[in-house]
Amino acid sequence: MASNSCQFPSHENYKKPNILFILSDDHGYADRAHAGIHPTLHTPGLDRITAEGVECTDGYVSAPICSPSRAGIMTGQYQERWGSLWFDSAEFPSDPHISSLAEVLKSAGYRTGYFGKVHYGSEKVGDRGCPPHHGFDTTFYGLAGQSYGRLNYLHHSSNAQEEYGEQGAVVMAVQPMLDGDVPVEYEGFITDEFGRRARNFIADEDERPFFCMLAFNAVHNFCWQLPQEELTKRNLPAFRDFHSSDPCTYGQWYDDVIMPHLEHGRDYYIAQLELMDQQISAILDDLDKQGIADNTLVVYITDNGGSTCNYGDNAPLRGTKYTLWEGGIRVPMLWRWPAALPAGKKCAQLASSLDLMPTFRAIAGLQPDPHSDGINLLPILTGNESTQRTLHWDHGFQFAVRNGKWKLSWVDSTSDDVQALKREEHAPMGEGLFLADLENDISERHNCANEKPDVVKALWAAHEQWCAEVGIRAHGECPMK
Repeated sequence: MASNSCQFPSHENYKKPNILFILSDDHGYADRAHAGIHPTLHTPGLDRITAEGVECTDGYVSAPICSPSRAGIMTGQYQERWGSLWFDSAEFPSDPHISSLAEVLKSAGYRTGYFGKVHYGSEKVGDRGCPPHHGFDTTFYGLAGQSYGRLNYLHHSSNAQEEYGEQGAVVMAVQPMLDGDVPVEYEGFITDEFGRRARNFIADEDERPFFCMLAFNAVHNFCWQLPQEELTKRNLPAFRDFHSSDPCTYGQWYDDVIMPHLEHGRDYYIAQLELMDQQISAILDDLDKQGIADNTLVVYITDNGGSTCNYGDNAPLRGTKYTLWEGGIRVPMLWRWPAALPAGKKCAQLASSLDLMPTFRAIAGLQPDPHSDGINLLPILTGNESTQRTLHWDHGFQFAVRNGKWKLSWVDSTSDDVQALKREEHAPMGEGLFLADLENDISERHNCANEKPDVVKALWAAHEQWCAEVGIRAHGECPMK
């Protein structure tokens, strides 16, 4: 496992920082005004975090889909270690010896709050995958694992369940929210409610530092679920959710509501993104008003690459959610901590969502965990150190490994998963071996495999060794002789 012995400098007057961790859903790599590709986007909150902190330009998540990725984020370990490779195997680790971010920070004296979407697998109320059962004191959340990985943006009530019908209620994710293990009916725009509850938690007069995890369901589809006043403001038509009484099947309906068929799809997506950003801006303003902004670490990432079927844009990266092209796994990764980190810096070192755990441990004054697969990023974010590391991804039918500028990926194009994702989610996965020189070809247009067979063999061997370490099936002999 990875390790990094460098702790953040501490002394007897060191005050542990608050930690605000913001996790969004399917946010496209290009979709921030600060990125410069879509300057008409209005994202002042994300732009402020970028301008006042460090942007990891080569920041990755550990999977191109939400449930395995979120398990890796929460534990700091490759989720493959407990067999969580894809939708059908994704779960929060049941091993009580694998601690969550909240459990670790709680042990260091933090009060903990979780507000938003939960999706580690097929959770049930009371499971360890529910925030109250892995270290969070204050919670307001929805179990998206019960509803195709989604939460409805507007409706969460028994009345909505009855209106939508049995299948419609599930696929449109209108089940009540949860406070602890108690169902809570909520009718209203859920993005605003997540933000409001997070702000209230932060404003509590408790003297302990806080760890607040704000896990928006934005900008996951279905983005037309907007308040009427927002539709009117943006001159957008209302769009009807699927109901069990509809004459078509859900599968037929679904193909019409994703790219390229959904009219105004990009506009709905932008609306959800900008409304999420409004909540981020409001929290940043509150930190200023309370005089705690300087010693609050704010981290922003999304759970996987942007979903092009939901009109997200990952430019200049190739690919989308589900794929191991850069567009599926490289994500916006922003760190702001005015008391300790430089402002307006871009960091090109390899960074992973698995690094959250060891970094949070370090700033909380805890010793490194030898079981972590991430590293403490603070020496890198401050510019005091650089690192050479290798990152891995594996989902059985596809894998990738990156070391330095080289990234090797492999796809079994005959796999049923690959064919279904291409057909149903408009996500071309590629086929066979692909070696990319990301330093000179960030868009992965040129396959260097035939030109660099020794690099292919070395990365293949490194990944085979990693498979043995985490306990998953290896892929056999390298096809490059």
